[in-house]
Amino acid sequence: MEHLRVIYDRDTAETLVDRIDELFSDYGFRVQEKQTNYPSWSEQDAILIAYGDVINQNGRANHKIRFLDNFLSRYLNDAVNSVHILPFFPSSSDEGFSVIDYKQVRDDLGEWSDVEHMAGKYRLMADLVINHTSRFSEWFENYQMRKEPGKDYFIEIDPSVNLSKVIRPRSSPLYTAVETSNGLRHVWTTFSDDQIDLDFSNPDVLLEFIDIFLFYLSKGISLIRLDAIAYLWKEIGTKSIHLEKTHHVVKLFRDIVDHIDIDAILITETNVPFEENVSYFGEGDEAHMIYQFSLPPLLLHALLTENSRYLTEWASELPEPPKGCTYFNFTASHDGIGVRPLEGLVPEDEFDYLMESTKERGGFVSYKTNSDGTQSPYELNITYFDAFSEPGQEETELQMKRYLNSQIIMLSLQGVPGIYFQNLVASKNYVAGVLKKGEKRSINRKKWSYEELTKRVEDESDPAHIVLNFYKKALNIRKKHPAFNPEAEQKVLDLGSELFAFTRTAVQQEEEILVISNMTAHDVRLPDADLSMFFESEERKEVTDLLTDKPQSVSPELMLDPFETLWLSR
Repeated sequence: MEHLRVIYDRDTAETLVDRIDELFSDYGFRVQEKQTNYPSWSEQDAILIAYGDVINQNGRANHKIRFLDNFLSRYLNDAVNSVHILPFFPSSSDEGFSVIDYKQVRDDLGEWSDVEHMAGKYRLMADLVINHTSRFSEWFENYQMRKEPGKDYFIEIDPSVNLSKVIRPRSSPLYTAVETSNGLRHVWTTFSDDQIDLDFSNPDVLLEFIDIFLFYLSKGISLIRLDAIAYLWKEIGTKSIHLEKTHHVVKLFRDIVDHIDIDAILITETNVPFEENVSYFGEGDEAHMIYQFSLPPLLLHALLTENSRYLTEWASELPEPPKGCTYFNFTASHDGIGVRPLEGLVPEDEFDYLMESTKERGGFVSYKTNSDGTQSPYELNITYFDAFSEPGQEETELQMKRYLNSQIIMLSLQGVPGIYFQNLVASKNYVAGVLKKGEKRSINRKKWSYEELTKRVEDESDPAHIVLNFYKKALNIRKKHPAFNPEAEQKVLDLGSELFAFTRTAVQQEEEILVISNMTAHDVRLPDADLSMFFESEERKEVTDLLTDKPQSVSPELMLDPFETLWLSR
């Protein structure tokens, strides 16, 4: 109730509470006192991120989610316990993020029974695409005809109004002209002219999404990602990003989860500078998880420049998440590698280096328009595997070492790891997709034939085989060690610019692991005196590297191979 009063007013809030209670009843959810139980995550958790149609089988056009399910069962076994199926709803553009119907499964992907089957095997994540909807949705078509529902669901703008303060990640027009039964109107479009922003100042819009949210939970979806949530509330004369009422909407969804008897996790997607990103933890009363958006570009920078300084500084200043909250670590997603999250973390010349490095390796750079009309980089469009390549060369040993090191570091950090499907199989730049769709992000959205993919992952010399099996081994080892629980303490060590190191200590103090990575292309030798904070006894000569299950000498020095990471247990 308190959040509804902030968002609207007392009378509206009281009406909405009654209508929300009716929805709880409709979906069979038992309302209870607000719970203080925290999400049940552990070192067992890892989330695979994939489009429902990432794998296709010759001659079979329907039930593509089953092909993904079959591939994971055959080649990953139980190495991951959670799957994020990117938007699987009917859509008109943006690879599913222009939703036409929020409660239907796209015909070629299957049916709700296919989704529920996956939810019976994995913890399933789905997107609540909450900021906007497709111009081909029933709501928007009703808006154009002045019919309900939808007549008052969208934001009309007078083109003469000054909107220069608005912050957004695109260079396309902020508003789009559309024909309606009442003549020409201009509507707010943060992302594209096919993605029409919804007007949450109308409480009926919020109620629609509470209904959709509960519908997803009723289908067994236990992790819900609030897509583009930062832009949800708009006010003329403001930046229209991270507004107070946006945060209260997130708090409201968190309250819903806390008041029903269900183990669900709320995750916010806010590809913005770090301080703005972590604000979505609130006081532990907003998102359970936030994307660690600064990690992908910082890791890439550190390994390409062989300098861990900025990565170490950032990691050492990471705030401890509130109780019951954690980070969602990843290195690639269906979008590009966001560079806004680098703001304030690396000098401008280092920032520029990543732009040029991406272009040299066959990638692209996407830009956004600033309030003064200038443009600045927004994201790098390249596969994470090829981001570590040697320009002009096919796969090399150096590329593989850099890449695998980046992935093991991601798996080691405090939080829950997320693994994008293209990362799992060492995808190269899909330039043909960019040319076909005219969309830079298509470079990292390849659709695989089941036959081609299985051939690659079964060929022991193929990068797909090497990376997939590396992941399986590392994930299965990780699952056995409580020091990798998201709640386990993390302490970053400063061992110089050639190394990146931190300790993870299990909640019950029963285990401590030193994660230490060589960020360079040459051997690094570290005197045992520099490890005294970890190895208490001077008599200890060897410890175990968990990744190889082999003893590792630390006296008189620890030696790391080029781009090697060790998990040292004592």
